[in-house]
Amino acid sequence: MDFINGETLLVDKPLGWTSFNVVSKLRWQIKQRIGVKKIKVGHAGTLDPLASGLLVICTGKNTKKITAFINDNKTYTGTILVGKTTPSFDLETDFNEEFPIHHITSELIEKVRQQFLGRIEQTPPIFSAKQIDGKRAYDMARAGETPEMKAVSIEIQDIILKIDRFPEIDFEITCSKGTYIRSFANDFGKALNSGATLIALRRTKSGIHVIENAKTIEAWIEEIQG
Repeated sequence: MDFINGETLLVDKPLGWTSFNVVSKLRWQIKQRIGVKKIKVGHAGTLDPLASGLLVICTGKNTKKITAFINDNKTYTGTILVGKTTPSFDLETDFNEEFPIHHITSELIEKVRQQFLGRIEQTPPIFSAKQIDGKRAYDMARAGETPEMKAVSIEIQDIILKIDRFPEIDFEITCSKGTYIRSFANDFGKALNSGATLIALRRTKSGIHVIENAKTIEAWIEEIQG
Protein backbone atom coordinates (compact mmCIF):
# COMPACT_ATOMS: atom_id res chain seq x y z
CA MET A 1 0.00 0.00 0.00
CA ASP A 2 1.20 3.51 -0.83
CA PHE A 3 0.30 5.48 2.29
CA ILE A 4 2.22 8.63 1.29
CA ASN A 5 0.64 9.00 -2.16
CA GLY A 6 -2.64 8.21 -0.48
CA GLU A 7 -4.88 5.40 0.68
CA THR A 8 -8.49 5.36 1.87
CA LEU A 9 -9.06 2.92 4.72
CA LEU A 10 -12.59 1.86 5.66
CA VAL A 11 -12.62 1.01 9.36
CA ASP A 12 -15.41 -0.65 11.33
CA LYS A 13 -14.99 1.41 14.52
CA PRO A 14 -15.82 -0.55 17.66
CA LEU A 15 -17.81 0.79 20.60
CA GLY A 16 -15.76 2.68 23.16
CA TRP A 17 -13.18 4.09 20.75
CA THR A 18 -13.11 7.74 19.75
CA SER A 19 -12.51 8.54 16.09
CA PHE A 20 -9.29 10.28 17.19
CA ASN A 21 -8.13 7.07 18.93
CA VAL A 22 -8.56 5.09 15.70
CA VAL A 23 -6.66 7.65 13.62
CA SER A 24 -3.82 7.82 16.18
CA LYS A 25 -3.52 4.03 16.37
CA LEU A 26 -3.35 3.56 12.59
CA ARG A 27 -1.06 6.57 12.08
CA TRP A 28 1.46 5.09 14.54
CA GLN A 29 1.33 1.71 12.77
CA ILE A 30 1.84 3.35 9.35
CA LYS A 31 4.80 5.44 10.57
CA GLN A 32 6.43 2.32 12.01
CA ARG A 33 5.82 0.35 8.81
CA ILE A 34 7.24 2.87 6.32
CA GLY A 35 9.84 4.43 8.63
CA VAL A 36 8.74 8.07 8.64
CA LYS A 37 8.36 10.51 11.52
CA LYS A 38 5.30 12.27 10.12
CA ILE A 39 2.45 11.39 7.79
CA LYS A 40 -0.96 12.94 7.33
CA VAL A 41 -3.83 10.71 8.49
CA GLY A 42 -7.37 11.95 9.09
CA HIS A 43 -10.97 10.81 9.23
CA ALA A 44 -14.01 12.00 7.26
CA GLY A 45 -16.65 12.50 9.93
CA THR A 46 -16.56 11.83 13.67
CA LEU A 47 -18.31 8.87 15.27
CA ASP A 48 -19.10 9.14 18.98
CA PRO A 49 -17.48 6.58 21.32
CA LEU A 50 -20.95 5.07 21.89
CA ALA A 51 -21.43 4.58 18.13
CA SER A 52 -19.88 1.87 15.99
CA GLY A 53 -19.49 1.42 12.27
CA LEU A 54 -17.99 3.01 9.21
CA LEU A 55 -15.10 5.43 9.71
CA VAL A 56 -13.49 6.64 6.48
CA ILE A 57 -9.77 7.31 7.05
CA CYS A 58 -7.45 8.95 4.52
CA THR A 59 -3.65 8.92 4.45
CA GLY A 60 -1.04 11.08 2.72
CA LYS A 61 -2.26 12.91 -0.38
CA ASN A 62 -5.71 11.33 -0.01
CA THR A 63 -6.35 13.62 2.98
CA LYS A 64 -7.22 16.24 0.35
CA LYS A 65 -10.41 14.22 -0.24
CA ILE A 66 -11.56 14.44 3.37
CA THR A 67 -13.70 17.56 2.90
CA ALA A 68 -15.56 15.95 0.00
CA PHE A 69 -16.07 12.75 1.99
CA ILE A 70 -17.38 14.73 4.99
CA ASN A 71 -19.93 16.39 2.71
CA ASP A 72 -21.31 12.99 1.63
CA ASN A 73 -24.68 11.79 2.91
CA LYS A 74 -24.48 9.22 5.70
CA THR A 75 -26.70 6.27 6.64
CA TYR A 76 -27.16 5.08 10.21
CA THR A 77 -29.00 2.25 11.92
CA GLY A 78 -29.81 2.10 15.59
CA THR A 79 -32.42 2.10 18.33
CA ILE A 80 -34.39 4.81 20.12
CA LEU A 81 -35.97 4.21 23.53
CA VAL A 82 -39.24 6.15 23.89
CA GLY A 83 -40.39 7.34 27.31
CA LYS A 84 -37.08 8.30 28.91
CA THR A 85 -34.49 11.03 28.38
CA THR A 86 -30.89 11.79 29.36
CA PRO A 87 -29.02 15.14 29.32
CA SER A 88 -26.74 13.87 26.52
CA PHE A 89 -29.64 12.40 24.48
CA ASP A 90 -27.84 9.02 24.60
CA LEU A 91 -26.46 6.62 27.22
CA GLU A 92 -23.35 8.68 28.00
CA THR A 93 -25.36 10.17 30.88
CA ASP A 94 -27.97 8.63 33.19
CA PHE A 95 -31.72 8.80 32.62
CA ASN A 96 -33.12 11.96 34.20
CA GLU A 97 -36.81 12.04 33.20
CA GLU A 98 -39.65 9.65 32.36
CA PHE A 99 -42.62 10.42 30.13
CA PRO A 100 -45.97 8.79 29.31
CA ILE A 101 -46.11 6.55 26.24
CA HIS A 102 -49.63 5.08 26.49
CA HIS A 103 -51.00 7.62 23.98
CA ILE A 104 -48.47 6.73 21.24
CA THR A 105 -49.94 4.82 18.31
CA SER A 106 -48.45 3.58 15.05
CA GLU A 107 -50.41 6.35 13.29
CA LEU A 108 -48.82 9.02 15.49
CA ILE A 109 -45.35 7.57 14.93
CA GLU A 110 -45.89 7.66 11.15
CA LYS A 111 -47.19 11.23 11.28
CA VAL A 112 -44.14 12.34 13.27
CA ARG A 113 -41.77 10.40 10.97
CA GLN A 114 -43.02 12.39 7.99
CA GLN A 115 -42.46 15.67 9.85
CA PHE A 116 -38.72 14.96 9.98
CA LEU A 117 -38.25 14.21 6.28
CA GLY A 118 -36.63 16.86 4.09
CA ARG A 119 -34.80 20.00 5.18
CA ILE A 120 -35.29 20.82 8.85
CA GLU A 121 -33.67 22.92 11.57
CA GLN A 122 -31.82 20.91 14.21
CA THR A 123 -30.10 21.99 17.42
CA PRO A 124 -26.92 20.01 18.23
CA PRO A 125 -26.75 18.38 21.68
CA ILE A 126 -24.78 20.20 24.38
CA PHE A 127 -22.76 16.99 24.79
CA SER A 128 -21.10 17.41 21.37
CA ALA A 129 -17.78 18.51 19.92
CA LYS A 130 -19.23 21.81 18.65
CA GLN A 131 -16.98 24.80 19.34
CA ILE A 132 -18.53 27.54 21.50
CA ASP A 133 -16.25 30.57 21.97
CA GLY A 134 -13.21 28.35 21.50
CA LYS A 135 -14.38 25.63 23.88
CA ARG A 136 -15.87 22.21 23.13
CA ALA A 137 -19.55 22.13 24.07
CA TYR A 138 -19.15 18.78 25.86
CA ASP A 139 -16.34 20.17 28.04
CA MET A 140 -18.62 23.03 29.09
CA ALA A 141 -21.56 20.65 29.69
CA ARG A 142 -19.44 18.29 31.79
CA ALA A 143 -18.29 21.29 33.85
CA GLY A 144 -21.91 22.07 34.68
CA GLU A 145 -22.31 24.92 32.18
CA THR A 146 -25.17 25.15 29.68
CA PRO A 147 -23.69 26.24 26.33
CA GLU A 148 -26.06 27.97 23.92
CA MET A 149 -26.39 25.75 20.87
CA LYS A 150 -27.54 27.32 17.60
CA ALA A 151 -29.86 25.46 15.27
CA VAL A 152 -28.46 24.41 11.90
CA SER A 153 -30.15 23.38 8.67
CA ILE A 154 -29.86 19.67 7.82
CA GLU A 155 -31.63 17.31 5.44
CA ILE A 156 -33.04 13.86 6.17
CA GLN A 157 -33.61 11.92 2.96
CA ASP A 158 -35.13 8.77 4.42
CA ILE A 159 -36.32 7.32 7.72
CA ILE A 160 -37.29 3.66 8.08
CA LEU A 161 -38.80 2.66 11.43
CA LYS A 162 -39.59 -0.73 12.98
CA ILE A 163 -41.93 -0.50 15.96
CA ASP A 164 -42.52 -4.17 16.78
CA ARG A 165 -40.35 -3.79 19.94
CA PHE A 166 -41.94 -0.54 21.13
CA PRO A 167 -41.06 1.39 23.33
CA GLU A 168 -37.79 0.62 21.54
CA ILE A 169 -37.88 1.76 17.90
CA ASP A 170 -35.28 0.45 15.46
CA PHE A 171 -34.41 2.81 12.64
CA GLU A 172 -32.40 3.40 9.48
CA ILE A 173 -31.79 7.05 8.61
CA THR A 174 -30.07 8.60 5.57
CA CYS A 175 -29.10 12.21 6.16
CA SER A 176 -26.84 15.11 5.26
CA LYS A 177 -23.57 16.01 6.96
CA GLY A 178 -23.92 17.69 10.34
CA THR A 179 -26.94 15.65 11.39
CA TYR A 180 -26.92 14.53 15.02
CA ILE A 181 -28.89 11.32 15.42
CA ARG A 182 -28.96 11.95 19.17
CA SER A 183 -30.76 15.24 18.53
CA PHE A 184 -33.11 13.47 16.13
CA ALA A 185 -33.98 10.96 18.87
CA ASN A 186 -34.61 13.73 21.40
CA ASP A 187 -36.69 15.79 18.96
CA PHE A 188 -38.63 12.70 17.85
CA GLY A 189 -39.57 11.99 21.45
CA LYS A 190 -40.79 15.56 21.95
CA ALA A 191 -42.83 15.38 18.74
CA LEU A 192 -44.53 12.29 20.17
CA ASN A 193 -45.47 14.37 23.25
CA SER A 194 -43.12 12.17 25.23
CA GLY A 195 -39.36 11.81 25.44
CA ALA A 196 -36.76 9.58 23.80
CA THR A 197 -33.11 8.56 24.06
CA LEU A 198 -30.70 7.12 21.52
CA ILE A 199 -29.55 3.76 22.92
CA ALA A 200 -27.68 2.27 19.92
CA LEU A 201 -26.07 3.74 16.79
CA ARG A 202 -24.11 2.35 13.88
CA ARG A 203 -22.95 4.10 10.69
CA THR A 204 -23.42 1.81 7.71
CA LYS A 205 -22.75 4.10 4.75
CA SER A 206 -20.85 7.29 3.90
CA GLY A 207 -21.25 8.40 0.30
CA ILE A 208 -20.16 5.49 -1.91
CA HIS A 209 -18.48 3.70 0.99
CA VAL A 210 -20.35 0.92 2.82
CA ILE A 211 -19.74 -0.95 6.06
CA GLU A 212 -19.57 -4.30 4.22
CA ASN A 213 -16.20 -3.19 2.77
CA ALA A 214 -14.78 -2.06 6.11
CA LYS A 215 -12.25 -3.96 8.24
CA THR A 216 -11.65 -4.05 11.97
CA ILE A 217 -8.80 -2.04 13.48
CA GLU A 218 -6.96 -5.32 14.14
CA ALA A 219 -7.34 -6.42 10.51
CA TRP A 220 -5.98 -3.08 9.27
CA ILE A 221 -3.01 -3.30 11.65
CA GLU A 222 -2.23 -6.76 10.31
CA GLU A 223 -2.42 -5.50 6.72
CA ILE A 224 -0.28 -2.43 7.46
CA GLN A 225 2.39 -4.56 9.12
CA GLY A 226 2.40 -6.76 6.03
